[in-house]
Amino acid sequence: MATGTAHVIARRRLLVCVATGLLGAPVRAHAQPTKPARIGRLSPLSAEADASNLAAFRQGLRELGWLEGQHYTIEARFADGKGERLPALAAELVQRRVDLILIGSTPGTLAVKKATATIPIVMITTGDPVAGGLVASMRRPGGNVTGLTALGQALNVKRLEILKETFPAVTRVAVLATSGSPYTSRFQAEREDAARALGLQVRVHEVRDLTFDRTFATIRAQRSEALMVLPDATLITHRRQIVELAAQGRLPAVYGEREFVDVGGLMFYGASLADMYRHAAVYADKILKGAKPADLPIEQPTKLELVVNLKTARTLGLTIPPAVLARADRVVE
Repeated sequence: MATGTAHVIARRRLLVCVATGLLGAPVRAHAQPTKPARIGRLSPLSAEADASNLAAFRQGLRELGWLEGQHYTIEARFADGKGERLPALAAELVQRRVDLILIGSTPGTLAVKKATATIPIVMITTGDPVAGGLVASMRRPGGNVTGLTALGQALNVKRLEILKETFPAVTRVAVLATSGSPYTSRFQAEREDAARALGLQVRVHEVRDLTFDRTFATIRAQRSEALMVLPDATLITHRRQIVELAAQGRLPAVYGEREFVDVGGLMFYGASLADMYRHAAVYADKILKGAKPADLPIEQPTKLELVVNLKTARTLGLTIPPAVLARADRVVE
């Protein structure tokens, strides 16, 4: 093949890849809007707890050529871990007629979906979006919702396995959850099989009215030897208090969100929310340039992380087996 012909073919392939985009769904090539796009942000967390997520999203947009203030603005609403506030906050953003809404939870997505069938929604969730009634299918979501899911609920059994591998002598595990959460009901359904397979006694403690002190008193009274914290917006909002109470009880703990380890928690296993929010910018970029959410497949992270806080382990007098440390993607010294 002549060199000139090969160059033309290679260039054509490159242009096809660029036009197709990172997600594999064809989109029209548009420049940034002539006036700044207005992105609504609905977070189940507090502003402080959500800061790293928004920073990752902004970074993703910046990498795609979007400059805040020039190409887009963000209008944020925070539920501060109070799920009952989500519908009203969703209605506020819809009334503001934003161009796109970025959401960080299944309940939040349901609230916005109920409030609008036209404004595009980009979600980052740990739940199952199909089972949760958010989309028709992972490949073709339909409607106005698309985004990413970590399927964090499906990882709870794996977290128990890691806890048992790290501390083989443990037989009684307390699971911290919130009352009425879909994450709680999913785990309750699989709890007995998981406990039996691992030789564990697993008790779920559902927090009501944020009574963490009372809940941990019950956990101590039942002589629980370890702790698992389910993914949940309310729990992550109060992560510092939970980590402190776990340390006071000298409970080795595994968490469903990395932010717990960042404030002194022992272990995390799951997807990186920062990576997911950075990648959510790809969806926002495509939608704001003309793509339809219905045509953009829901994605799942290709990599799961194991993070171990060795500093916390030493403080609690715990030994982490070399095999677990060798598998860890990050060790906090």
